[in-house]
This record gives sequence, C-alpha cells and structure tokens, in this order.
Amino acid sequence: MKHAPGPVGLYDPANEHDSCGVAFVVDMYGRRSRDIVDKAIMALVNLEHRGAAGAEPNTGDGAGIMIQVPDRFLRETAGFELPAEGAYATGIAFLPQGSEDARLACEGVEKIVESEGLRLLGWREVPVDDSSIGALARDAMPTFRQLFIALGDGAPADEDGMELERRAFVVRKRVQYELGEKGAGQDGPGRETVYFPSLSGKTFVYKGMLTTPQLREFYLDLQDDRLESALGLVHSRFSTNTFPSWPLAHPFRRVAHNGEINTVTGNENWMRAREALIDTSAFGPDAAEKIFPACTPGASDTARFDEVLELLHLGGRSLPHAVLMMIPEAWERHETMKPEHKAFYRYHASLMEPWDGPASVCFTDGNVVGAVLDRNGLRPSRIWVTKDGLVVMASEVGVLDVDHADVVQKLRLQPGRMFLVDTKAGRIVDDEEIKDELAAQHPYQQWLDEGLLTLDDLKSRPHEHMPHHRVNLRQLVFGYTNEELNLLVAPMAKSGAEA
Repeated sequence: MKHAPGPVGLYDPANEHDSCGVAFVVDMYGRRSRDIVDKAIMALVNLEHRGAAGAEPNTGDGAGIMIQVPDRFLRETAGFELPAEGAYATGIAFLPQGSEDARLACEGVEKIVESEGLRLLGWREVPVDDSSIGALARDAMPTFRQLFIALGDGAPADEDGMELERRAFVVRKRVQYELGEKGAGQDGPGRETVYFPSLSGKTFVYKGMLTTPQLREFYLDLQDDRLESALGLVHSRFSTNTFPSWPLAHPFRRVAHNGEINTVTGNENWMRAREALIDTSAFGPDAAEKIFPACTPGASDTARFDEVLELLHLGGRSLPHAVLMMIPEAWERHETMKPEHKAFYRYHASLMEPWDGPASVCFTDGNVVGAVLDRNGLRPSRIWVTKDGLVVMASEVGVLDVDHADVVQKLRLQPGRMFLVDTKAGRIVDDEEIKDELAAQHPYQQWLDEGLLTLDDLKSRPHEHMPHHRVNLRQLVFGYTNEELNLLVAPMAKSGAEA
C-alpha cells in the first residue's frame, strides 16, 4: 500500500473525518439468504451519491459490506476441510503488492497464529477483477488472501464463540503492530504491510478504495449465489479532510458510521491514559503488550471509535452496553429519565467520556444489528419494517424499492435512543427494554453512593496566593493558551458554569 502525506499546508491527518452514506438490511428472524446480500448491495449502489471520487471518476473514496460469515459458500470454495460453523475465524488479509513480500507477510502471520496457540487451517486466494477501478486505486491495491484459523487442539468448549473472537482479535492486533512496522507498512494507518478488514467467526467484510457499483464487480465472491447472510451492513464513503485508502474504507470490525466524531482526539488521549489501569484476563497473558495502544495513532475517527467499541465488547460487555457507554443519552439534566437509567449513565461517565458527533453509528456483531444517533441528533436516519420481517435502515429513504403495502412500520433514528434487531430472538428490541435490562444488571446507584466522591465532599483548604509569574509558568507547562484562558477558564471562574 502507498504512503499518504503527513501534515502539509492546511492538511493534518489528525483532523481526518468523513461524512458518508450508511445502511443495513436484515432479516429479523435470522434467515440467511442470497436475497439479503443482493438487497444490501442494491442499497449500497443507491448510496453512490453519498460517496465521493477523486480526480478519476472510477477511483472511489471507499465502499464496503459486512455480512455474516458465509459458511456454506466457504466450505465449497476454501479447498480444504473446515471445522463446524462458528468454530473457525476467517478474514481477508490486505498484503503487500509484490509476490515475495506477500509470501513473507503470510509467513509472519502464520508465526503469530502459531505463537498464540491457534491452528492455521489454510489460506484461500480471493478472486478479484480490477478492470473497473481507476489507476490510483489500482496503484494502491494490495494483494488479497483469505486466512482461516481455529482454536488449538484440546481447547475448552467455546459455546458462544467469544473465546475464538478474543484470540483472533489478539492475532489481528499483533499482526497490525508487529508486521505493520516493516517495509511499506511503516509510518501509520492506511499504509500497513498487513491489514485485516475483519478476522472473526461471526462477521466478514469486503471493502476497498472503490465506488459503490464497483464493490460487486471487484470482489467476485459477491457475485456468487452461494454467498448468503441474514444481514448486510453497507457504507459509501465521502472522506472529508482525509486521503482515501483501502484500509480506511468502512465497515470496520463492528461499525459503519455517517458523520464525524469531533471529540476523537480527546477520546483517544483518555483511552491512552487509561491503558495502564486496564486489568483483564480475557485476552490471555501479557495482553497489554499485544493489544495496546487501543487506538491506532493517526487512524480515522471511525477507525478509533471501532477499536474502542470492539475492546469493550470483547472484554465482556454486550454490544449495546458498549455502544451506550460511548454514545450516551443527554442524561444529566433529563428530569423525566428513570433514576436507574441515570445511575447507569452516571456510573459509566466515570469510566468513559462521550464520543460526540454529529454521528449516526450502525453496529453489529453478527447476531444483533442496530443503530444509534448521538445526543446532538444531527445525522438523521430512516427505518422501514415489512410484514415478512425485512428491516431496512439507511441515512435516507429510498435505498430499496419496497412495496408500501408490505410496510408495517416507518421509524426514524432519534437522538440518544437505540434501534436494535436481535436475529436470534427474531424481534426488534425496544430502546426502553434495552436500557431497563442494562440498568438492572448491577447495583449502579449503590456503587455511586459508596464510591463516588464529589468536590463538595472535600475539605476546604486555605488558599495559597501565588505570584503571577508562577501561575503563568504552570499554565505554560500544562499547555494552556491565551484563547483557552480568555474564552473558557475566565467565564467558568466568573459564573461557576461550564463555558
């Protein structure tokens, strides 16, 4: 993959954001079919106007689709025997362009898999047709191979598949940090020597530096009628203030997103500060050395959001729980909110600050699929539900031609509220039910009463007068600017309220 520029002129990669088109199509009852894949691709094509292209109309900013792992299709095309469905993890690897470099990268991946006590099942060549893509996309195009891994012989039963998910996560992180620092991969995101869009036993991602109509033409798998899924999450990327690349196309491992995370730099800094406090056995011994930093430095806002969400989910929380930690309601002055809901949010506010948009975030773990609008509410989305259990959510109406006679519900995504489809339960889960269940899992109010210390609880101390030059010196040491002092600190000191 090719190098993107560093900070130059008015451009700074730290300010990368995107504003895009996003949609998902799901069979509420979890019935896998080719029809769902076709409908998801059609929704993506109809979001072409929400994406962008560069100087070449056939080099896109990015397009992609996330589906459930297509087990039947892979059994017939892998070329080797696979374990039972859900007992193996798989994903496409973006490898260096050169054949020798790609071979060495595969060897590096295999060594990491072996060192983590996992079984390498094999590699599959991913058939692609690059005739429709532009020269810039082709010039940056990686080599594609699909990896298959499984838990080692004698591993304990993994009924929910989460142990395999965690082990695959560690492999992927090690590949990113150990192999991504060699050769063409050095110097940051979008230029990795090896990159996995996904590596999972539950979900599978096809994506790239493509326009929306090119995705199906490029990945020949997507043209195969044997490829089936009960859900499809699609994304058309418009990369504002950013340079397109194959890895930075959406979907990521859990989310696709329309909008911006404008607090992402502060969120990343806080995550970095918290890493020393994280203590878990979920990811095996020496996890801190393998999976941190949690946020890839310099990655896009969505990529960093996805990395933290995935960490919270694999650490033991349900996906809706992790999402509400990161994108809470505006709860502090909500006078009619249930006290137990407010206790849930207040407790988690001491663990995680909000990732504020404006942002409409779609998420899935392969079983549940949902969406949430941040508390600013500035990225509306529409939802249609049909009488046969088809659910379509998109950043606008009209991504699919649905007979109005079949539509039983028309909804919109609301600020601070979650829309969730559980394909295992075969139903739409109400926002209130989600939050009632999460709030009842632990005695959050009791924990707050026993462990939360407010400023009013602290004993007053005599004020120590400090000469101006000493105050000024400390302000400089801690990075205060004249703008912050005049516009933020001074008004807060005068009014006692947030500026």
